Amino acid sequence: MERVTDFLSLLSQNNNKPWFDAHKSQYREALEVFNHFTVQFIEGIALFDKDVTGLTVKDCTYRIYRDLRFSPDKTPYKTYMGAYICPGGKKSGFAGYYFHIGAPANDWSGNYFMSSGLFQPGPAVLNSVRDDILYDANPFQRAIALADEFELDTQDSLKRVPAGYPADSPYKSFFRLRNFLLAKYLDDKFILDKNLLKNVLSGFKKTHTFVALLNRSVSYVITSQN
Repeated sequence: MERVTDFLSLLSQNNNKPWFDAHKSQYREALEVFNHFTVQFIEGIALFDKDVTGLTVKDCTYRIYRDLRFSPDKTPYKTYMGAYICPGGKKSGFAGYYFHIGAPANDWSGNYFMSSGLFQPGPAVLNSVRDDILYDANPFQRAIALADEFELDTQDSLKRVPAGYPADSPYKSFFRLRNFLLAKYLDDKFILDKNLLKNVLSGFKKTHTFVALLNRSVSYVITSQN
């Protein structure tokens, strides 16, 4: 992964089209490394989550070009690479497993991290997950406990329990969540370890129960809408 981290670091310091065009070969080399990793990543996840079997790199990765139409930040390129492995691919709306490598920066994109779950789900899915927790929170709690070294991401939580859910519940912090994510932040040593793939898969396997619970809630919404 050193080719990836080196390229992203340089890009973050030279985020403009002339520099990028002059270093296209270095970008292609970094992309090839990341895509090769992603192929093995998909195959590894499929060993314990059969619902992702058959996905391609294109199903799970993102273009490096930023959408500038509504952003005050006009830098043209993302300074990170990420792969999201979930049933049906990255646009399906299902919970899954995300691996992220970013350049050193002062914002969220500068982190190396792994996360499992749902990011910014729609209202129907959000309420479906909350309803499952309201009915029985024990499976949710057990799934979090199984994910050793991961933490429940509460950064974007609502200030109050949403309408329709008990404000005095012992699980009120769950109802306030807007993302249902387990996250593990990584360092250079982890990213550059020769056993990176093995370590990533070992970590994500611990989150499979959490992802499966969330996808039961997602499936309920999809089924009810059809």
